[in-house]
Parts: sequence; C-alpha cells; structure tokens
Amino acid sequence: MERIGFVGAGLMGEGMALSLLRAGHPVTVVAHRNRAPVERLVAEGAAEAADLAALAKASDVVHVCAPGSPQVEVIVEALLPHLAPGSIVVDCSTANPVSTVALAARLEAAGCAMADAPLGGTPAQAMEGKLSAMVGASEETFRRVEPILRRWADAGVEHVGPCGTGHRMKLLMNFLAMGYGAIYAEALALARKVDIAPARFDEVMRGSRMGCGFYETFMASAVHGQRDAHKFTLTNALKDTTYLAAMAEAAGLANPMGAAIRNSYAGAVNMGGDGAEDYVPHLADFVARANGLD
Repeated sequence: MERIGFVGAGLMGEGMALSLLRAGHPVTVVAHRNRAPVERLVAEGAAEAADLAALAKASDVVHVCAPGSPQVEVIVEALLPHLAPGSIVVDCSTANPVSTVALAARLEAAGCAMADAPLGGTPAQAMEGKLSAMVGASEETFRRVEPILRRWADAGVEHVGPCGTGHRMKLLMNFLAMGYGAIYAEALALARKVDIAPARFDEVMRGSRMGCGFYETFMASAVHGQRDAHKFTLTNALKDTTYLAAMAEAAGLANPMGAAIRNSYAGAVNMGGDGAEDYVPHLADFVARANGLD
C-alpha cells in the first residue's frame, strides 16, 4: 500500500484522509490552523508530521487540499527538497492551470510527478468516500494514482487529459455552478419585487426541468434557512471565477457571461461584514439588500 501524505485535512480533506485510512493506507497528516480534524484522524490511526519536510519523507503520494494556487505553490516548494524520486503530488484544490503546469515541470525535473485531481461533491460526501474527481496526469501517473483516488472518489474518477486538464475542467464546472448561483440569487430578489414569495417560487421550480442537485441545496440554504446545506464560500466562488477569467483570456476567448458572474461574487465579498465567509446561497441576501429588500 502506498504511503499517503495529506496536507489540508479540512472541510473536504478530513473525509478523504479517513477513507484512505480505512482502506489500509498508512496516512501522515500535518496540522495548520485547525487541529481538530488532525486529532480525529490521529485517533483513527494516522501519523502526524511535525512539518511538511517530515511529511514528504514519510510519503509516496502526497495529497494537497488548499484554498488556491498561491497556497499550493508554497506547499510544493516546501515538499520538493524532501520528496524521494518517484513521489507523486496530487493537487485536489481548485487551482490556476498555468500554475499547475509550472509546478508539474518542477516536480518532473526532480524525478517526481504531479496529478491535478480537483473534487466534485460535498463535505458530507467526502466523509462517505463518495466524491468524484477529474484528473489531469500522464498515463503512467494516472495508472498509479487511480486506485488511490477511488478510495475517496467512489462516485467516479475521470482521466481528462495531461497535467493541468483536471483543473481546466473543474473551472468549467464551477463556471456553470457559480452561474446558477448568481442567476438564482437575482431570480429570488426579482420574485420578491413582483410579489412572489421565495417559498412559493421554490415550490413551483423544485422538481421542474429547471431543478437540479445544485438548485436544491442552494434553495435549502437561501429560502429555508439551512445554512450548512451548501457549504462553499463566496470567497472561493470569487477565486474560481477569477481563475476562469484568466483561463479565458489566455485562450483568447471573449467571456462576458463569466465577467458578469464574477462581478456578482466580487460585489458580495467586497461589501464587508461576514460576506467573505458566507456561503454561495447567501449571495441572495446581498442581491436583496442591493435592491432595497431586507
């Protein structure tokens, strides 16, 4: 069994690391700000490394779950001098593909490899090992990591193409998801302006052709007050739509819809207060207030 290092055992990473432990992999974790998940994993049999250097030395395959590319770059720089040749870094973050490809080249020069394997699913699915993953990697690297990824991605592992392609695919997926969120938020505000209660709007829409899993969790939070039903922050939404804009620019594509969606999240995040750490369905509150609704 490959020895697994896990950096970022947080909202999603804790469940992923737990699935790897339960499958019999030796797992080493490292603490950052929140020690509680690390302590729970240690209680399940994980080892705790003092720092990233120690984690690299104890691992054959290192998973990274970080907020974005700047953090991933810092983590890989710290791991790189201590990784044995043949080691693999699996970046499960939603990251900038340009950064991903550059990091992969640095790892390859050191005799290591990289796979980008961004996630699909929720924290609850992570705890059950039922996430999905879209993977960018060479054929050889994918063959080696696929059985490991399937320990926590029971819902499906798709090899999209070479390194960087997984992150490109994830940005396209989040473009659609954050677009849904921006449209739902405006629709709820407009419904109230024309005297249709949000709950009534939801009754009509739910189960129609316009409904989907994203719709259901968004409305569970925005309309029915279940704050944790859709746990993806406005900050992350802004980060991902910003990465998408950079990807579109590099490809020479006009991306007016992407710009409009990004501006919706930028406005909410920059309003101050708790906006940065609210979840995507709370965009509805910001749109409402901007339009004179309580």
